[in-house]
Amino acid sequence: MAEMNDNILEVRNLVKWFPIKSSFFKRTIGNVKAVDGVSFNIKRRQTMGLVGESGCGKSTCGRTILRLQDKTAGDVIFDGQDVFSLSREELRKIRPRMQLVFQDPYSSLSPRLPVGEIIGEAVREHNIVDPSEYDAYISRVMEVCGLPSYYKERYPHEFSGGQRQRICIARSLALAPDFIVCDEPVSALDVSIQAQIINLLKQLQQDFGLTYLFISHDLSVVEHISDTVGVMYLGSMVEYAETEKIFKNPLNPYTKALFSAIPIPDPDVKLNRIILKGSIPSPANPPKGCKFHTRCEQCMEICKYAQPGWKEVEEGHFCACHLYNDSEENAKAAEIMEEAKKAGAVTVDQEVL
Repeated sequence: MAEMNDNILEVRNLVKWFPIKSSFFKRTIGNVKAVDGVSFNIKRRQTMGLVGESGCGKSTCGRTILRLQDKTAGDVIFDGQDVFSLSREELRKIRPRMQLVFQDPYSSLSPRLPVGEIIGEAVREHNIVDPSEYDAYISRVMEVCGLPSYYKERYPHEFSGGQRQRICIARSLALAPDFIVCDEPVSALDVSIQAQIINLLKQLQQDFGLTYLFISHDLSVVEHISDTVGVMYLGSMVEYAETEKIFKNPLNPYTKALFSAIPIPDPDVKLNRIILKGSIPSPANPPKGCKFHTRCEQCMEICKYAQPGWKEVEEGHFCACHLYNDSEENAKAAEIMEEAKKAGAVTVDQEVL
């Protein structure tokens, strides 16, 4: 992967577990493993798409990166600074540089505030511009996002879904950020409006040098906007590569199944759809070994016992799957499998190979 100076964000073995409490004594009796050891880097002025089925931990990962919730373990390095080691005052200083665009443009805007106040509230709080320039600044931000300045006095209920999402984007852009987490920003919009919002995000990235983490389960949108793509399953990253590489040559069986569902706008082309059997296991009790082995058609005996290592299969293309083990990794995994069988266990965890 790239050198540190090339990356605006580095996520290293990020873990976020939510404790499960007993109903009477409120003791912790388990954990929901929403994010379970995720690592990736994002270069400056690029977009990383983060995809996976609903419930795989995409949004939790994005919110934890922004320190909107505490981590369980791991590190998040933003522009050379460890986000979780910052004091409250230090975090406040860099908070404008890390922003979030929410999924639902209806519930993420206060119905009691006019648009100008929604966009400018944080600008005033963080002293982004001089008070004498405040009104002109908000007008410029709105116009850049395709919103006439006379919308300032209107309220969110007077706008369509696409216009509300533009307001959400303007609210983030007003703080002059370097990095924005886009948490499924177009999933609640019509297809024609989705294209407008995606084109707006790309134009803003070009004009202001923004970096995006684009969370979505719409693979066509991700392919269009992303420079790199990470695929998550049940809290873990299973594959990561440049967009062109991963769409042309997906390696992990889960990625192949996911990509096989992408519709092709040609009635004469027959989709080779890979249908996954069963449902996603509970993140509170994930399968041992490879988490995907309960639904994988290429599952081997070793997959039930040993967790696959995260390795670079080809240059810049990372994958976690036993199909790509070398002889040394196979030997180590087989040893663990034999130990588990002798102990009478059904499955056993393995450290990353």
